[in-house]
Amino acid sequence: MAAAAEPGALGWLGGVSPRSGSPTSSPELGAGSRSRSGPGSGPGSGPERSGARPPGPAAPSHSFRKVTLTKPTFCHLCSDFIWGLAGILCDVCNFMSHEKCLKHVKTPCTSVAPSLVRVPVAHCFGPRGLYKRRFCSVCRKGLEALGLRCEVCELHVHPDCVPFACSDCRQCHQDGHREHDAHLHHWREGTLPSGARCELCRKTCGSSDVPAGVRCEWCSVQAHSVCSAALAPECTFGRLRTLVLPPACVRLLSRNFSKMHCFRIPEIAAPEPGDGEDSADGSVPAGPGREVGAPESGKQTLKIFDGSDAMQRNHFRTVTVPHLARSQEVLEAALRAYYIPEDPEGFQLQALPTPAQLGDTVAAGKVWSAGSAEEEGGRATCQAWVLRALPRTQEILKIYPAWLKVGVAYVSIRVTPQSTARSVVLEVLPLLGRQAEGVEGFQLVEVLMGSRQVQRTVLADEEPLLDRLREIRQMSLRQMSQTRFYVAESRALAPRVSLFVGGLPPGLSPQEYRSLLDEAVASKAAVVTVSHVYSAQGAVVLDVACFAEAERLYMLVRDTAVRGRPLMALVLPEVLVSGAKHTKLAPDCRPLLVFVNPRSGGLKGRDLLCSFRKLLNPHQVFELTNGGPLPGFHVFSQVPCFRVLVCGGDGTVGWVLTALEDMRHRLACPEPAVAILPLGTGNDLGRVLRWGAGYSGEDPFSVLLSVDEADAVLVDRWTILLDAHKAAGEEDSEAEAEPPKIVQMSNYCGIGIDAELSLDFHQAREEEPGKFTSRFHNKGVYVRVGLQKISHSRGLHRALRLQVEQQEVELPSIEGLIFINIPSWGSGADLWGSDSDSRFEKPRMDDGLLEVVGVTGVVHMGQVQSGLRSGIRIAQGSYFRVTLLKATPVQVDGEPWVQAPGHLIISAAGPKVHMLRKAKQKPRKGGPPKDARADGAPAPEGDPK
Repeated sequence: MAAAAEPGALGWLGGVSPRSGSPTSSPELGAGSRSRSGPGSGPGSGPERSGARPPGPAAPSHSFRKVTLTKPTFCHLCSDFIWGLAGILCDVCNFMSHEKCLKHVKTPCTSVAPSLVRVPVAHCFGPRGLYKRRFCSVCRKGLEALGLRCEVCELHVHPDCVPFACSDCRQCHQDGHREHDAHLHHWREGTLPSGARCELCRKTCGSSDVPAGVRCEWCSVQAHSVCSAALAPECTFGRLRTLVLPPACVRLLSRNFSKMHCFRIPEIAAPEPGDGEDSADGSVPAGPGREVGAPESGKQTLKIFDGSDAMQRNHFRTVTVPHLARSQEVLEAALRAYYIPEDPEGFQLQALPTPAQLGDTVAAGKVWSAGSAEEEGGRATCQAWVLRALPRTQEILKIYPAWLKVGVAYVSIRVTPQSTARSVVLEVLPLLGRQAEGVEGFQLVEVLMGSRQVQRTVLADEEPLLDRLREIRQMSLRQMSQTRFYVAESRALAPRVSLFVGGLPPGLSPQEYRSLLDEAVASKAAVVTVSHVYSAQGAVVLDVACFAEAERLYMLVRDTAVRGRPLMALVLPEVLVSGAKHTKLAPDCRPLLVFVNPRSGGLKGRDLLCSFRKLLNPHQVFELTNGGPLPGFHVFSQVPCFRVLVCGGDGTVGWVLTALEDMRHRLACPEPAVAILPLGTGNDLGRVLRWGAGYSGEDPFSVLLSVDEADAVLVDRWTILLDAHKAAGEEDSEAEAEPPKIVQMSNYCGIGIDAELSLDFHQAREEEPGKFTSRFHNKGVYVRVGLQKISHSRGLHRALRLQVEQQEVELPSIEGLIFINIPSWGSGADLWGSDSDSRFEKPRMDDGLLEVVGVTGVVHMGQVQSGLRSGIRIAQGSYFRVTLLKATPVQVDGEPWVQAPGHLIISAAGPKVHMLRKAKQKPRKGGPPKDARADGAPAPEGDPK
C-alpha cells in the first residue's frame, strides 16, 4: 500500500463540491434502470479493497436512472432545455441531465461530497430569509420558502438540509492544523447570473433555472463545471487582488470558538433543524424528494431515524413508499434520505419502540435488513423505523496525513477488533514515508466535519478503533459519513488567542486594568497577559495561552459589567505580513480595511456587511456597532500599507477618522487613505469626494473596483476645544459647567439654528429608530422640524462673541453661525457660494483655512439648499475663538448637542487626512488586472473647488 492522491481532487477539493437544484424541474419518476457510479464514501467503507486508492478521474457517485418528465426541465450540466419525455435523474441529490451529457458529469453527488472536501471549514449561517433564484446546495432544489445562507461564502440551503451540508466554507485564515503553500480556487456551483460567460470557452455558463456553472469565491472566475477542471488550479484573487487580505497572512487558532465568533458575526438564536419548526412533532422532510403533506393514494409515509441521537432529539426524515413496498425498497429509500451511498447489504431497519412497547422485546427487536422478509412478505408494518448498520468484524478505514500541503491524499487500512489508535498509526507511517520517525511523535485525530462546527478529538493510544466506529454509527449514521481520521504530528500546538475587551473605564494604567479584570472575571495570571492597552478608549487586548481559559474569558466578559457599563469581547486574528516564516504581502497589495455601520442606510448596511465578507476576506470587514473602529485598526496595525473604506454617514466617517488620529502612532501605515460609501442622510463629504449623494444599491463589486481606482487627496482636519464654564454675569445659566473636551471636525461646525434642527432630528430618531430607515423619510423629518421653527428668532449674534486670528469680528444679525471646511453643507448645498470676493481666498478643503458663514433663519437655510441664495460671508482663517454667553445648540459633522456657556477654540488638528476621491472615468468591470501599483499611496493633491 502507498499513499495516493484523491483522484480528481484539484477539480473539486478547494473546499467545495458544486451542487444545487432546479426550481422548475419536477419530474414524475418512471420505471427505469438505476446505476450507481463510483465507490462509497465515509471513513469506513465495507466493500472497498485494502490498499491505496488508485488514481483516476473523479467519481461523482450518483444514483442515476432514466425518468419520465412531465414538466419543463433543464439539464444541470449544460443548462439547456431537455427535449422529449426522458431525462436522467440522480435519486439521491436530484441532479438532472441529458443522456448525452451523462458522460461529462463531474459534479459529485451530495452523498459523497464530504469525502471530497480538501480542508474542512465550518459555515456561518445567518438568519432565515427569502433568497430568490438561489438553490439548495444539498438537495439541489430552489429556495422558494425561507432558507439559510452562509455569511462568508455563497452556500444556500433549506433549514432541514443544514445537517447534510458539507463543511466546505472558504478557508480565510491559517489555524495551525493544515496549512497550504498554494491558494487554490474555491468553486461554488449555482451562483451565476444567466448571462455569465465561461472563462475557458467563452460560452454562456450561467442559468436562472438550474444551478449550472461554477464560480470561484475568491477571484470570481466563472466557468462550466467541465471547463473548470482545465483551468489552472491556483487562484490569484482576480480583479480584487490588491484589496484582498490573503488567508496565508492571517493566523487564528480557533479550536474552542465557532466561526461566528472568529468573524465577529452576531449569533442569532434560532431553532436547530428538526426542533419543531417544520412540524409539531419535530419531523424533517426527506431531502431527495422533500415529501410534505398527505401521501398519494396507495402510498405511505414512514419516519426514519438514523441513530440514538436522532431518537433522543426526535429528529427524523420522512420517506414515502408504496403500501406494498418490500423491505429492500424501503431500506434504499431510507439510505437515500440520509445521503448514505454505501451498499444496503450492510444496514437494517429496526422498529422504533414506543413508550408502550419498551417492555416488548419482540416489537423492539423487529428489523428489516436487506434480503430478509417478514411474516407479511417484508412489507412495512410500522410507521417509525431506526436505520442501523449491521455489526462488522472488520472495516476498511481511510487515514489522511495532516501534514500534506498540496491536494488530499489518504491510505486505506484494514481495521480489526485488535486495532487500536496506536497500531493504526504504526501501520500508516511506513505507507506515508515517515517510518524512520518514532510512533511516539504522532497521534490519531478524529475530525467531525459538521456544517456549523468542525470538531477535533485526539484519540487515546489504546482506543479500540473498531469499537469507536461502532459507537459513531450507533449515535448517528450521518455523523459517520462526516467523520475523518488524520494522523498528525503530536507536537504541542502553542495556544495563543487574542481577546479584545472593551467597555472598560478610560484613563487607567495597565496595572489598574489588570487588577480590574482579575476582580471582574478572575483571569489567570499564569496564562493571561495584557499585550496592548488603549487607555483613552477604555480597551485592552489580552493574549491567552490556554484555549479553555480563552473560551471561559470570552463567555464571561460578555456577561459582565464594570462600573455600570457592560463589557464586550472579540476574538481577533493575527496578521502576519513579514518575517522569515511569515508570508509577505505582494508588492502591489494594499488590503482594504472595511468599516460598516449597519444602522446607517436602513437595512443596506447589513446587506453590505454580508457582501463585503464574501468579496473580501471576512477578517478585514468590521461592524462598527461591535466595538467601534479600534479592533479593526488593531488587527491592521502591522500591515505596512493598507486603505480604509467607511460605509456610513458623515458622523460615521468622523468617528473612524477620530479613531485613526488616536491610533496613528501605533500603525505601521500611519496615513492610510480613506474612501467613503455614503449611507447617511446628508453625506456631504461623500458628495465632495464624488462618492455620490447616497448608496442606492450599486453592485458591491463595482464599489470595490472604484475604491481600487480612486485618487488620493488631502483634507484638513480641525480640533475643537470645548471649555465650558459660567461666563461672568451669567449666574442663571441653563447648563452646568462641564470639564473641557476635544472633538475633531472634517466637514463643518454649526452653532445656532442649524444645530438646533439637527438636535431635534437626532432626538426624534432616538425615540423611534425603526421609522428612520430611508433617506427620503429622514429629509421629510428635517423639513417638518424646520417648519416648526420658521418663526423663531434667537438673536444669536447677541449670544456669542467671535475672534478670528485673535481679532474681534463684528457679527451681523444672524440665527446660525457655521464654520465650513468643504464645499457641501446640508445635503449638498454650497453655503459659501461661487461668487468671487477680493476679501477672501478661493476656498479649498486642503488649504488650512475655514470659511465662516452666517444664516438668518430657517427660510434663509431653505433658500441656500434650493440654490437661490448663499450664506452671509463673515470671515476666513485658521484659528477661531467663540465665546458662548448662554447654553447654545452646537453640531459637528452632523452630531448635535447643547453646549454650556464657555469657549470654543477651533484650530488645525495637525496632519491632514488622506482621502480617496472617486475617479471620473467608469471603473472596468472585467478584463485582466490593472498594472501593479507601487507600495506607497499616490502622491496626494489638492482639491480645487
